[in-house]
Amino acid sequence: MEGIRIVATGSALPEKILTNDEMSRIVETTDEWIQTRTGIRSRHVCEKESCVSLAVEAAGKAIKSSGINPDEIGAVIVATSTPDYAFPSVACLVQKELGLSEELMAFDLSAACTGFLYALGVGRGLLHSLAKPYVLLIGCEQLSAIIDYTDRGSCILFGDGAGAVIIASSDRRFYQKSWARGNAEYLNCVGIGRGTAKISMKGNDVFRFAVNAMKQGIDEVLSDTGLSMDDIDWCICHQANQRIISNVQKQFPGQEEKFFLNIENLGNTSAASIPLVLDELNRTGRLQKGMKLLCVGFGAGLTWSGALVEL
Repeated sequence: MEGIRIVATGSALPEKILTNDEMSRIVETTDEWIQTRTGIRSRHVCEKESCVSLAVEAAGKAIKSSGINPDEIGAVIVATSTPDYAFPSVACLVQKELGLSEELMAFDLSAACTGFLYALGVGRGLLHSLAKPYVLLIGCEQLSAIIDYTDRGSCILFGDGAGAVIIASSDRRFYQKSWARGNAEYLNCVGIGRGTAKISMKGNDVFRFAVNAMKQGIDEVLSDTGLSMDDIDWCICHQANQRIISNVQKQFPGQEEKFFLNIENLGNTSAASIPLVLDELNRTGRLQKGMKLLCVGFGAGLTWSGALVEL
């Protein structure tokens, strides 16, 4: 299938870093307990920042490094579960703050932690119908706004941040497969007018679902494309919990080093996690033309997706 070219990346993190020791003064927990169960040491949380300001910063960095004419961006898609407003969308406010052309589509997409991968598929589809050659994709979350800091099973996991990617059409290989299974029991956050909006999660159920979903995403994308893990340069998993990724890694012996991890100092940033990984790999020179990336994620919905991207 006709693919995409990653033109540029960008990222943004709040200034405030919340360590596990600081977390232990908020809820009954310890640094050792958190690290053992999640692999997380610290996370960034918003104090003066917002979902919009993080998205604007990450997108601005991507546009600056791309060298493209911003007027050639035909769509802005923001994957988020924590917008500043029910409406207007974060995407529309990104358009305003960055002074982008009004001749574009701008909308938010909600698929929880799978949001960026869903946005990747939507953005690729739009490239074939837009009059302009570029799409700006942003994964952005201010999860600290919906965390229940009395629930030590969930509050230790999440952090805030944003990652942005500019994509264009190319003749390189792309393949994606996505799934959805309606379930409001495992992981949810009530909506407007429904009471206090806080994350509610059944951790053990989510863990089992996550391992199976990630494995399915990898297996089916590889099978459908006729590839094996030997052909993949980086396997970029949603950074939800180190133990989840470790359980997936074990099913691909000898390929463990291809699974990139940056959860230690970021926590679970939901829709921002995969684009944050992409930007880190890009900034550190570890993405090269011709590489094959296998991105896989899962989230509330339930949703999950796997995507092969050839650079």
